Amino acid sequence: MTIQTILGAIVIGAIIGVLGRLVLPGRQPIGWVLTIVVGIVAALIGTAIAQAMGVATTDGIDWIELVMQVVLAVIGVGAVAALRGRTRV
Repeated sequence: MTIQTILGAIVIGAIIGVLGRLVLPGRQPIGWVLTIVVGIVAALIGTAIAQAMGVATTDGIDWIELVMQVVLAVIGVGAVAALRGRTRV
């Protein structure tokens, strides 16, 4: 794993996390670092699902894979926000 791979994962994760956060209505009580982490996880899981379905190997932008990643990010951001909201006193 190279530095470029790690930086690419962080950048893509940040974009996916921010898109997921923008799609989710309301305010989420989580920080940007946690949003990026959720985005990275969503991007990795979305890519794995797309590869398993055989849709991750298209030419150009993989729209189906991107939609999967954003949907997973919405679910992840919502879940983390709900958990963080419950733990606050």
